[in-house]
Amino acid sequence: MGETVNLSPYPRNDDVRRRMWRPGLALRISAGLHAGALVGLIGRPQWWPEILIGVALNHVVLALIGMWPRSRGLGSNMLRLPDAAVQRKEIALTFDDGPDPDVTPKVLDLLEAHGAHASFFVVGEKAAANPELVREIARRGHSVENHSLRHSGFFGFFGWRALKREIGATQEILAGLTGNAPSFFRSPMGIRNPLLDPIVTRLGLRYVSWTRRGFDTVTADPAVVLKRLERKLSAGDILLLHDRKSRRGAAPVLQVLPALLKRIAAAGLKPVSLPLAMR
Repeated sequence: MGETVNLSPYPRNDDVRRRMWRPGLALRISAGLHAGALVGLIGRPQWWPEILIGVALNHVVLALIGMWPRSRGLGSNMLRLPDAAVQRKEIALTFDDGPDPDVTPKVLDLLEAHGAHASFFVVGEKAAANPELVREIARRGHSVENHSLRHSGFFGFFGWRALKREIGATQEILAGLTGNAPSFFRSPMGIRNPLLDPIVTRLGLRYVSWTRRGFDTVTADPAVVLKRLERKLSAGDILLLHDRKSRRGAAPVLQVLPALLKRIAAAGLKPVSLPLAMR
């Protein structure tokens, strides 16, 4: 079997220098609290109930921070494009939860009609089930990024091994399909836990959330979705939509995207993929 052909115009992920993991502020504070708790137990063992309550409250706070998608308390979190992309008047369109054999091809056609590029955060199992569609995303000049293997609703509660399997297996699947391992990771529903960031960094990925999202999988009215996305629209924004059907069986993205692309063009902005924005 020959080497997989790189269908993407972007550099291979394994050619990118690995970043060092730096714990977020909440983790550094938590580590200090745990160290203090240990010292307290040694010096004042009779205080163990109060110390136990303090440690438990610390874990509750970490869990709440993990449920705030735009937080940087647990580690690096890309909310906007870098300054160089802002100067170039670039904006990033990102699509989660695909590929969908009905919706994704239509999204690709809309992007092509407007000369726009985007990043698709795909689910590993869906990618394996729709390999040609993933390759088509890459062929059209978009980037294919990592959105976990199964998109589990319990992703934020996974342990080390489960997280490594979910993200690592998806890296392998997508690298095998496109010849280019993803450079970015977004967790399902944006929920994370303290174990996630070191794994993401170790795999050479950058964690990214968004500037604003349309909630297009839960809102049926395309006008409402569009209003959320275009509010204070400016260079450097990272916008989130979904290239799949909503809970009601509709695909609002197909109605929202044409109007959004026109609004972006009218503002003098250029839709690019995340790797292009980072150049």
